[in-house]
Amino acid sequence: MASISRYPDSAPASVDEQHELLMSRPRTSHKMMWLTAGIVLVAVALIATSLITNPRYEWDVVFSWFASERLFSGLVNTLILTVISMSVGIVVGILLALARLAPNYVIASVAAFMIWFFRGVPVFVQLLFWGFIAAIYPRIEMGIPFGPEFFSVDANAVITPFLAAILGLGLNEGAYMSEIVRAGLLSVHKGQTEAAKALGMKRGLILWRIVLPQAMKIIIPPTGNQTISMLKTTSLVSVLAFPELLYSAQMVYSSNFKTIPLLIAASLWYLAITSLLSLGQFYIERHFNRGSGNRTEQKLSSRFNPLKRSQPTVQKVQL
Repeated sequence: MASISRYPDSAPASVDEQHELLMSRPRTSHKMMWLTAGIVLVAVALIATSLITNPRYEWDVVFSWFASERLFSGLVNTLILTVISMSVGIVVGILLALARLAPNYVIASVAAFMIWFFRGVPVFVQLLFWGFIAAIYPRIEMGIPFGPEFFSVDANAVITPFLAAILGLGLNEGAYMSEIVRAGLLSVHKGQTEAAKALGMKRGLILWRIVLPQAMKIIIPPTGNQTISMLKTTSLVSVLAFPELLYSAQMVYSSNFKTIPLLIAASLWYLAITSLLSLGQFYIERHFNRGSGNRTEQKLSSRFNPLKRSQPTVQKVQL
């Protein structure tokens, strides 16, 4: 069995050359490395000591409220809000991405305007706008302009804090997801779609069987990041008095005045759910990366080890 380097035109590399290639990376002074590590350890020790010894954190209050019914109910509402808002954002993002790539100039222009608007206006302002939409439109009406009216409902009865949160978060997320989806679709070479058309495949089948499986490798990583960001962005919904996690903590500390412990308890829940989402994102990315030509087997430990990831790889073939 012989081995060759990853460059097909080069001569076969010896074992020593391969070892040198694998071990070659920017060398740093050992003294500076250990000095930096020592400074970091001292800083970590100081922070840990402060967290443990400072009585103002009131860790007993933190853990007594961490698994309380009120915070857990707020956590459930946060997860529901995250799932629905992210689903709305993905659907809106796909529609806007397809409209943005449409050959029709009017459709593409309208999609570009919507993306520009919802990306430009802060999500906090959008939430306030949807929360007070009844001040602009007291009644939601549907009918023919200057003609008969089909139905009319009270806006305050329809646009609840929950629906206002879904609209604000979902539409804002849709603008960002549209660019992610569009980048994934454009990453697939046009020659593949042209070849599929030459074989008589329909556009929908081409999108589903050829374009999307390859585009998902580009779409999945930022979508996972957006989902984690959405989980934390739901805390802004507290301005609409919707009982999500942060608002539930606010209601508790407004009555017992334990502000810091309740905020820490809410933060621990956010950290726990974010960690689970990050773990799920890792396995989803690994699933969609299967079949890549230049992919090496990725392990969970190497995801957080920059030295392992930075080592160059040498492809070997059997002759």
